[in-house]
Amino acid sequence: MTLRIANCSGFYGDRLSAAREMVEGGPIDVLTGDWLAELTMLILAGNRLKGRPGYAPTFLTQLEEVLGTCLDKGIKIVTNAGGLDPAGCAAAVHELAARLGLSPRVAHVTGDDLTGRDLDLTNADTGEQLAATPLTANAYLGGRPIAAALSAGADVVVTGRVTDAALVTGPGIWRYGWGPDDFDPLAGSVVAGHIIECGCQATGGNYAFFQDVPDLAHCGFPIAELHADGSSVITKHPGTGGLVSIGTVTAQLVYEISGPRYLGPDVVARFDTITLSDDGPDRVRVSGVRGEPPPGTLKVAVNYLAGYRNTMTLVLTGLDIEAKARAAEEAIWARVPKESFDSVDVTLADGGLLRITVMDADQRRAGRAFSSAVVETGLAGYPGFYGLTPPGNASPYGVYWPVLVPAKEVRARVFLDGEEVPVPVGVSAAADSAPDAVRRPPSRLSTDQPTVRLPLGRLAGARSGDKGGNANLGVWVDTAERYDWLAAYLTTDRLKELLPDLAAHRITRYELPNLHALNFVVHGLLGRGVAASPRMDPQAKALGEQLRAQPVDVPAMLLA
Repeated sequence: MTLRIANCSGFYGDRLSAAREMVEGGPIDVLTGDWLAELTMLILAGNRLKGRPGYAPTFLTQLEEVLGTCLDKGIKIVTNAGGLDPAGCAAAVHELAARLGLSPRVAHVTGDDLTGRDLDLTNADTGEQLAATPLTANAYLGGRPIAAALSAGADVVVTGRVTDAALVTGPGIWRYGWGPDDFDPLAGSVVAGHIIECGCQATGGNYAFFQDVPDLAHCGFPIAELHADGSSVITKHPGTGGLVSIGTVTAQLVYEISGPRYLGPDVVARFDTITLSDDGPDRVRVSGVRGEPPPGTLKVAVNYLAGYRNTMTLVLTGLDIEAKARAAEEAIWARVPKESFDSVDVTLADGGLLRITVMDADQRRAGRAFSSAVVETGLAGYPGFYGLTPPGNASPYGVYWPVLVPAKEVRARVFLDGEEVPVPVGVSAAADSAPDAVRRPPSRLSTDQPTVRLPLGRLAGARSGDKGGNANLGVWVDTAERYDWLAAYLTTDRLKELLPDLAAHRITRYELPNLHALNFVVHGLLGRGVAASPRMDPQAKALGEQLRAQPVDVPAMLLA
């Protein structure tokens, strides 16, 4: 027995035609969509302050094309597009269905919203205490409320903040009846959910070796064929572009993770026990995943409004780039003192882009007072002056602040067509933890072997992303021999040598020999998180490619 779970959205803004493509492209049992990145909750909060919906209306756009077909075929729909207002989103689904002449049973999940509760606001990453008043506070719920909704007969399930993997774990619990102590199957479903949650990133999108991906322009979205034991096969509909390979699946597995223990509200999935194997063209089998009891706490995404920000970007060309940058700064700060702002970030990027970002509680000071001062230097500054941004007002920015709350203090609630449905509360028994994966011994390659100097990316793939104020950087190779070398070579000190911008940050390295991969967590690289980061690449998406471009000395024998 197989449960075919298809994804049709990896973020708020993903391809609108994907739902129709997944429903019409072949047989599926469940259609899922992920709309809620950490930044999205802040975006939805801003929308709500402006009188707009607190949910993702693009979900309704996709749903309109497929709702009738899904009802005819018995395809369940599960999405976290409810955002900050799952009840409102469910009501909008009912309105849409009525307009289409359809009568689906629609459930929504609440209980994640902890705004206004007396929370311990200690930052889970830094240990700092938050003094500001939260704008939003949402706990990451698991898959069991989704399973309860499906078991009660829901055709469409709309949630607020749940873990991304819960969109797969919930249907798995519903179909296979996994109990709270079925750690291994639950862990396997979490891994499958993590793989498909970001849409085309599992089928060749953002892939380091993108030249190997056929018809990337028409990349198909992923499907997880989930089995009762928690194993799965990752695939896509036939005839679609893209690629499902051990490489593309590995790339997604090392995306936005920390250590080998992947914590969640249903189970702790051990990423160091995952086995990937080829199951045919565009099919990768995922098996062997071990699970452990979940922690006693839930992660809560807190967002608060921190002030206003403004960025001006100047272009420096020709000779003496660094001297021109100094001259530009001196001219600007002579007109508006640097010390007058709460925070200032100045970055001189490759290619001569001077990016200046100011942040302040005063909207006027961070707005025209700053941007106009920059423009005023145009005829009295460095030669060749021109900018990429016109003078403008400051925009509000928020900060993502992760905290922890005892799981027993959060109660998920499920409503089906307005009537509350009971959610079974299971207490998992203590279980033996899966043993730590055996680390490979240091590389046995001789240090006096001939080497070839070439970019690291000719041998290794990489993918990077954001987790609050931290960045993750996963690096992998395709053979055990190459991993032996990579694990010995790419230490945290070496990483800082290759990417000097990381030198000031604490870096934690994790080994995943079963995936021939390393994962680095760069603490604090993104400051207060994506919305508050002054970096040109605020989500650290390009960090992996920057590493792959660095020249290294590779043993010639590994290049055969």
